[in-house]
Parts: sequence; C-alpha cells; structure tokens
Amino acid sequence: MEPVNRARVVTVNVDSPLLSKEPEPALSAALHVERELREAIISLDLQPGSRLSEQEIADRLNVSRQPVREALIALGRAHLVEARAKRGTIVVKISARKMTEARFVREAIETAVVRRACESFDPWMRSTIDESLVLQRAACASGDYTAFRKQDEQFHLAIANGAGCGLAWSVIADLKAHIDRVCNLQLRKADSMPGLIAQHERIVAAIDQRDPEAAAAAMSLHLNGILIDLPKIAASHPDLFE
Repeated sequence: MEPVNRARVVTVNVDSPLLSKEPEPALSAALHVERELREAIISLDLQPGSRLSEQEIADRLNVSRQPVREALIALGRAHLVEARAKRGTIVVKISARKMTEARFVREAIETAVVRRACESFDPWMRSTIDESLVLQRAACASGDYTAFRKQDEQFHLAIANGAGCGLAWSVIADLKAHIDRVCNLQLRKADSMPGLIAQHERIVAAIDQRDPEAAAAAMSLHLNGILIDLPKIAASHPDLFE
C-alpha cells in the first residue's frame, strides 16, 4: 500500500505485502482486514490524513464490503480512523496527547509486570527473549526498523507472558498503536536501535537478578525515551501530527 496525499482516496497496491496475504484460517474476514489496515497505519504506509475507500479495500483484499466496514468500526474505536461528514473515513493524524496518555498507562502496567517477573519467570519464555534480542541485533545491523519494531513488541509480550501477565499485554495492545506510529519515526534515527537494545538488555539483566526496583526503573527509562524524542519528531514531520 503506497502513501497517498490527503486530497484523494487511497489506492492500495495489490502487490503490497501488507494487503495481499490470504487470511489466516482461524481469523474472520473482518479481523483479517482490521489487522492488515492496523499494520499499514502503524507502519505509516497509510499516512495520517489518507482517505479510505471501503470498496477499494474490499476489492484488493478479495472480501465483501461488510468485513471492511466492521474493521473500520473497530479501528475507529481505537481512534486510528475517523468517519467525517463529506470526507468519508480518514486515517487520523498522530496525536501527541493521545500518545503521551497511552505511554503513561503502558508504563504503569509494564513496570508492574517486570516487578512480577522478578518474583517468578517461565524458563521457556526467558529463552524466547534471548531469541528476540538476537533478531533485534540482526534488524539493527541491516537497518530494518520494521522488523525491529515487531521484535520489540515480541520482547515486551514475552516478558508479560513469562511473568504470567498475558492479559496485561492485551490491555496495552490498542493503546500501543498510538505510540507505535511515533516509534516508527523514532527508529529511523541512526542511533535509535542500538540504544533500545541496550535498554532491553538492562531490563532482562534486572529480571535475571531478581531485582524488582532495578527492573521497574529500567522499564520506566525505556518507555520514557520516546517522550524525549517526541518534540523533534513532531517538528520534523508536522504534516503527520495534529
């Protein structure tokens, strides 16, 4: 899917990896469409301000308009798209306020999760974290910030699951979308990925040492980093922000 200007309806590239996948057998058509569009919005392949055509999306994903409509309603509840009179459905611009609020909630939950992780942690999930760190380093070496973002998500999910707090991650999932769009811009900085990997390693080291105070402090520092970069990111991409 290619970025489009705000003035015209989005044209979906049929060869795009984001919108040419067959639905997973266990997914409903609406959930498949929602996941595809959500990823396109987060990755900024669908840029803020883009207009969305139900029929265009339905044609490209080989579904009827009903699941597309349901997907757009779900994305509307997550405040990623908005239906506007005479303009149709558009991808909302990035809101620094929503992003800051989402980060506040996320920090409250994830610092509590790492404290729990210091009490007990599943060994299999601990090995999954090591695998994620290897893949993060590989993504950093190749400059693949999309792969890095996905591994960053896997890293945090593994901590939640390892601590027995998988439900906590499901609470964060919708909120994360507002952070992730900014994160996608942050990751394009040359020094961003190495710094984030180092922060991840400090979080894991504190969990391994069963030090809840150090783990919570490391997680808080990690999640607050995006706020430091936010003013520069917004100034560099004013057309993407409210």
